[in-house]
Amino acid sequence: MEIGLVNEMPTYSGGLGVLAGDTIRSGADLQIPMVAVSLLHRKGYFIQRIDAEGRQHESPAEWRVDAFLQPCQGEASLELAGRHVRLRAWRYDATGEGGFIIPVYFLDADVDGNAPEDRALTHWLYGGDARYRLSQEAVLGIGGVRMLRALGFKHITRFHMNEGHASLLTLELLEEALKGGDGADPIEEVRSRCVFTTHTPVPAGHDQFPMDLVTSVLGANPQLERYRALLCPDNTLNMTSLALNFSRYINGVAKRHGEVSQSMFPQYPIDSITNGIHCVSWASPSFTQLFDAHVPGWREDNFNLRHALKISSREVSRAHREAKRALLDHVKTATGVAMDLNTLTIGFARRAATYKRADLLFQDPPRLAEVTMDFGPIQLIYAGKAHPRDEGGKDLIQRVIRTGRALPGGVRFAYLENYNMALGRLIAAGVDVWLNTPQPPLEASGTSGMKAALNGVPSLSILDGWWVEGHIENVTGWEIEVPPQTRDPRIAEARRLYDKLRKVVMLYYRHPDRFVEIRKHAIALNASFFNTQRMMQQYVVRAYFR
Repeated sequence: MEIGLVNEMPTYSGGLGVLAGDTIRSGADLQIPMVAVSLLHRKGYFIQRIDAEGRQHESPAEWRVDAFLQPCQGEASLELAGRHVRLRAWRYDATGEGGFIIPVYFLDADVDGNAPEDRALTHWLYGGDARYRLSQEAVLGIGGVRMLRALGFKHITRFHMNEGHASLLTLELLEEALKGGDGADPIEEVRSRCVFTTHTPVPAGHDQFPMDLVTSVLGANPQLERYRALLCPDNTLNMTSLALNFSRYINGVAKRHGEVSQSMFPQYPIDSITNGIHCVSWASPSFTQLFDAHVPGWREDNFNLRHALKISSREVSRAHREAKRALLDHVKTATGVAMDLNTLTIGFARRAATYKRADLLFQDPPRLAEVTMDFGPIQLIYAGKAHPRDEGGKDLIQRVIRTGRALPGGVRFAYLENYNMALGRLIAAGVDVWLNTPQPPLEASGTSGMKAALNGVPSLSILDGWWVEGHIENVTGWEIEVPPQTRDPRIAEARRLYDKLRKVVMLYYRHPDRFVEIRKHAIALNASFFNTQRMMQQYVVRAYFR
């Protein structure tokens, strides 16, 4: 549903889209013969503005499509709500380090002849009501397969559904299999060609639509009617179940998430392939120069980053200082808050979803102040968008901003608005510590901490998602321990956070040499493994060509 390729192309909202873009870039680096499909999103996700009271406001993120994409000659169509909807496609070429190209096609329903409501179907990312969402997913799944055929892709070996949004493609493949009529079991034929990655245990990430709405939008779909007992047993179309039923290989996006997903869907075998990042895209300019000078071949083989341990601490510190200066200059320009280059700076930047608990650090402000009085000041840099209809997320942003601005003098605070790929890169590289406080086990993977690790920034995080695999205490970062069940677990977790933060602040100010060693280990142990190059190699072996 979303792919983040260029910061100025707002065809993504957060980690899922950025991961899709990184996946495609690594596929191009590895010269994997693949093609990607998404929706155009002419009005993007949204531009975020935060008022003086800390409240989020949204405006359209319109952009010039022809400045980034090339129009394609092919055309496809489908029926939605009894209307004929025409689709065209725009192409972006994702070019790998060796010049290999993976085409990315963005579907566009804003075509002459379509009804006004249909022309808007590819305007908003995650916008509108359930009918709009189901219509978008029909365009992506059914329209996506038809567009690929129209563009000449007749012999695709595997269809990889990245989250359940695209799972209606299975109905189109089923239709093709039935028309082929070679006597094979059509369900098994489709299943043999599909791969499904689930990205979240959060219920909101698993779309479900009542059958009356499905019938209203898709009409009397012959495949849904034929296999209704299998696909819609409770008179509801569950997009995740649809993908699970038609996939030969299913995976979660971290080892822990694979286990959680298996418990959620015990009737399906679920593997895990841990997410990663595209290292060349997320290394700051100063660390790119450092790696080019001291880690030959790191671009072609990210595993070479293990040799970062050989780089002198002085040069690693200098590279980080340059990245930190760039971030603090941006903070001053954007917010007017002047921050000090020598002060421990903590970053928290991700979607403002309530389960990510951006406000856990502010549970007990006096306790936080004690940490700074005992060992030294800290600086906090936050960023993140809440979905326009997520009032809980908006309240979370406002609560963080109000509390942050009221913290005592030992803590400086800034909230950067309009979080995007460029800002994410700046924050992840420029802070000293990456804070992550999700509600376990709801963090499927999390890739922001991986981007930080690549730039020598260790994580201070609850053990969930990728951090279960990436954490080595006092080596790659620090664990915020989750206490045994108590009457008020949030207060208990906040206390554990403050206790661990004291150790981190003390280490930063009193043992700087040891802190730099942790920076180097974050690169050598985490960045060398948690990258999309390794991830794509695992998909090739386990999912695509096995």
